[in-house]
Amino acid sequence: MCTNIVYEWLRALQLPQYAESFVDNGYDDLEVCKQIGDPDLDAIGVLAPAHRRRPRSRELVSYPKLKLKIMIRDKLVRDGIHLSKPPYSRKVPMAGILEYLMNWPKSSQNR
Repeated sequence: MCTNIVYEWLRALQLPQYAESFVDNGYDDLEVCKQIGDPDLDAIGVLAPAHRRRPRSRELVSYPKLKLKIMIRDKLVRDGIHLSKPPYSRKVPMAGILEYLMNWPKSSQNR
């Protein structure tokens, strides 16, 4: 069974039985799930009227802070993003932040 944010969202909506179908049909991110429509629900196999209303209700999932941090860390690792390495770790002295931001388009072209 898939273990991602869509599964957690569907579990919170009491619809975990559709998690695999959602992911198989490209609904593997909550931003994508926000755009779901009736034809999509048909393709996924969500046929019960009560079940069809729940994913479109825009209910949010609430996560404990630690679980959310772990989910974000795992997603960053899967995507190959290392926040401790450039360009994410570029240190700018607070005194020079205004000048840096004012020259940002110029300084990014010099690379």
